[in-house]
Amino acid sequence: MIYRLLLTCLALICAKTSVAESASKADYLELARRGWNYELRNTMVGRDLSIPVHIHGKDIAEATLCIVGEAPHPKTRLVLDAFGALIEHSFGLPLRMIYGGARPAGCDAARVAILRLYSDGPPNGALSEDLHWLSDRFELGLPAERQFFASSPAMAQTFFGRKGQGTHIMVQQPSFETLSALEAAFYKSILVEELFQSFTFGMDVLIFDRSAGFLSKLQEMPTNLPRRPWTSRSFRRALLSSNPGGLCTFDLFMLHAVGRAPVEQTVHPAFLTYIDGEFDALTDLAQTTMNDPRFAPLVDPHCASPD
Repeated sequence: MIYRLLLTCLALICAKTSVAESASKADYLELARRGWNYELRNTMVGRDLSIPVHIHGKDIAEATLCIVGEAPHPKTRLVLDAFGALIEHSFGLPLRMIYGGARPAGCDAARVAILRLYSDGPPNGALSEDLHWLSDRFELGLPAERQFFASSPAMAQTFFGRKGQGTHIMVQQPSFETLSALEAAFYKSILVEELFQSFTFGMDVLIFDRSAGFLSKLQEMPTNLPRRPWTSRSFRRALLSSNPGGLCTFDLFMLHAVGRAPVEQTVHPAFLTYIDGEFDALTDLAQTTMNDPRFAPLVDPHCASPD
């Protein structure tokens, strides 16, 4: 069995209904602590504790992002291209993306992360096949008979095995060329969130005071989701009220921190010490990045910036 880090977002999306007007250094440091200074949580009984676990965003940034399932919709491609540019800008590493077709067997890179795109109902059979393929390749130790099911329109998981780590991202994308404002916001938001969390290892942070506003895409406002299809307007509106529509200045701040911090793992206290010491420099980088038109498809400028 394995250690498993599950990076799954159950309430994924955004709205501009509540934004924070300003944020202090203390706010940023506390949010960084809650989102990155965590202990591994896993649910696998009988896991092998000897399998090494290494948590650093650069590990996945150095891998090839293999897109499988449907070919990217133009709106999906816009986000993917901007995100690839953001990773190179923040980490100094070009993000290689390839389209692997219907199955991940075409993803022949030495290090790979899978992104499965779909537009209809959740492809649970393909999800199970993907994860078993990753398990065989990286010796993750997933039970061979187990079947996996999507619990939300977008989800991401990183597993650790004897031959490295395997990341799987599955995101719903548009099926029509022309989108409404609601559809465009929905599909952008879920894709941006899963990519950001996978490439930084940041965890969701629950907030309960809507009047306080959002500082990060990681923040999640608990929401009562209607028992309706994921493609329904009511479901999408509910999810779009739970967090920002794109990356905030804080998220860009953390991307630069992950890319630059001279630490072995970003879950260690040394990462927070680095952020504290380099706060002003990281803030300048984040604000410059927020204003860069290359990254406009990814960001939500209505989030707060530090004072």
